[in-house]
Amino acid sequence: MNRIDQDIHTDRLLGFTLPDRDCRGRIVRLGPVLDEILGAHDYPPALTHCLAEALVLTVLMGGLLKDENDQLTLQAQSVGGVASLLVCDYRNGELRGYIEHDAERVGELGGANVSLANLFGKGHLAITFDIGSQGKRYQGIVPLEGDSLSAAVEGYFAQSEQVPTRIRTAIRSGAAGNCAAGMLIQHLPDGEEGRERLHARLDHPEWEHVAILADTLRHEELADPDLSLEDLVWRLYHEEPEVLVVPGARIRKGCRCTVTHFEEVLARFPKEERREMANEAGIIVVDCAFCSKEFAIQD
Repeated sequence: MNRIDQDIHTDRLLGFTLPDRDCRGRIVRLGPVLDEILGAHDYPPALTHCLAEALVLTVLMGGLLKDENDQLTLQAQSVGGVASLLVCDYRNGELRGYIEHDAERVGELGGANVSLANLFGKGHLAITFDIGSQGKRYQGIVPLEGDSLSAAVEGYFAQSEQVPTRIRTAIRSGAAGNCAAGMLIQHLPDGEEGRERLHARLDHPEWEHVAILADTLRHEELADPDLSLEDLVWRLYHEEPEVLVVPGARIRKGCRCTVTHFEEVLARFPKEERREMANEAGIIVVDCAFCSKEFAIQD
């Protein structure tokens, strides 16, 4: 299969539900978009792996949103860690992210698979749902604990949302490019969204069945660009009475930095503060961390 054929199965989100089990899921595989986001900075392997996982998690959670103006933001912060700040956000198929880190200490990390403790030290994970149609914001904050960001997000859903959740991710790097994929599946109380939660049990029989099957999903399957997302769902749950598949958004890099955008942001500051920001030529230079570009704004 050539690269054009493989791209059909990457940079896209797929939703699915198991009505008889009261479960819903999302599955995604990132390819060229991942390379584009990672390519904005010269990240070492450990940070590349961490950011790739964070981007997958952001799409999986963002895919739970209903309206195109809704946004999901994932933010990890630490004090004294090699990585001080990680930010990713997703809105209507647009994805972006970056990591701030200590360039002098980053060499201490070694290979790609580094624990959260070694990367962030003591930190926290904030997950924010911005519901555009309602003008409301919901945020949950949990400690950065566990073996991975995926484990921390599972902890968020267990503590803040009280929704049993299983997440599987896979990261692969190579000469042909990077690949990051993941699946999120949840048990919805009483089979409907928005109804009063009648249980929050990790030992619910319906949930146990679905979670056990999710755990059989292999790293190689998730990261295989020749395998469609539909085939992955079918492999796991083909014995279910009904599997409903809903095509999701095509994923693209969504950095929203433009001269016009920054002019609008700077216009909110008092004139005196803008003068302090400007250089001797009266130019305010704005550095976008997401795409590693500088924008010269005439005050």
